[in-house]
Amino acid sequence: MGKLHDQMKRDLELKHYSPKTRSCYLASVKSFALHFNRSPAEMSEEEIRQYLHYLIEDKKVSQAAISQTYSALKFLYETTLKKDWSGFRIPRSKMEKRLPVVLSPQEVWAIFLATRNLKHRAILMTIYSAGLRVGEVVHLKVSDIDSQRMVIRVEQSKGAKDRYTLLAQRVLEVLRDYWRAYRPKEWLFPGQAAKGPLSVSSVQRVFGKVLHEAGIKKRATVHTLRHSFATHLLEAGTDLYHIQRLLGHATPKTTAVYLHLSRKDLGGVRSPIDFLETPEKPTS
Repeated sequence: MGKLHDQMKRDLELKHYSPKTRSCYLASVKSFALHFNRSPAEMSEEEIRQYLHYLIEDKKVSQAAISQTYSALKFLYETTLKKDWSGFRIPRSKMEKRLPVVLSPQEVWAIFLATRNLKHRAILMTIYSAGLRVGEVVHLKVSDIDSQRMVIRVEQSKGAKDRYTLLAQRVLEVLRDYWRAYRPKEWLFPGQAAKGPLSVSSVQRVFGKVLHEAGIKKRATVHTLRHSFATHLLEAGTDLYHIQRLLGHATPKTTAVYLHLSRKDLGGVRSPIDFLETPEKPTS
């Protein structure tokens, strides 16, 4: 795939796709080419259909992986090879709709209390308090913390967009304690070499450990803190428009999922079982 690989890589860069997306798309197309042992330039609709069907029925890969492969092949044929993808009429696999896990405020506090390392606690508190993605928190710089305006600048996040989000007073105090103890220079949370940011996998390992130590059984990830941030804001009365801006969502549709997670509108609703009269036991 040498030359075609380079062309697609350049097109992805020109379209300003993130490094992670570029890597995933190129890997998906490489797997497609290896499956048939032919260049994708020599294949068309029939091979694409066969390959997607193979992934679904034989490999039993996840819906997310199917969607990624579909998007990668669509980009290759439509952008790099200049083919009419719409003319192929290849249906996109229907994605499963699953609601994300949300932690209660008490569980969030339990996680913070279980995080004894000051740097790790500062990271997790910053993620939750500002609704950050894990990739965003590790790429924060010291200069992104604006204590005068009480905001955090998130630079070139998902979708290549900058945004501002909340800097909580309680988190600012923790960050100041952290700064005095660690004295970070450029990256707010540097890695071991101090020349680059902390890795995403390091934060994920920390979260898995403290989740266990906090005794929380939910299948939560670091990203669950972001979901919990949005849900707790909604339950506190913040409107979806402001939550959308804080999260950096492109459309309100993405943010609307938190309506399904919040108990705000269910607070006064009782289950009908509570209205049932308990039948009297028959007397003998």
